[in-house]
Amino acid sequence: MVRLPLSPAQIAAGRRLGGLLRTARGERDLTEVARAAGISPETLRKIETGRLPSPAFGTVVALSQVLELPLQQLADTCRAVGLAESA
Repeated sequence: MVRLPLSPAQIAAGRRLGGLLRTARGERDLTEVARAAGISPETLRKIETGRLPSPAFGTVVALSQVLELPLQQLADTCRAVGLAESA
């Protein structure tokens, strides 16, 4: 299966998502949060820095639960970037 390149709007949305997750994590240890979400610390690091702008839905759900962030808030954050850049 060939994966299509991400659009600039998708990359920006991933960066926004990563920033929101990083802010929500606060002073909590990256390794502890990653393990609680069932992902590797490196995966969480990549998401937070925008190097992995389109994480799997299950990963986003797990992080939202661990960080106590409503999924709707995460969706709105990503959607707002996409709308702003496509206008």
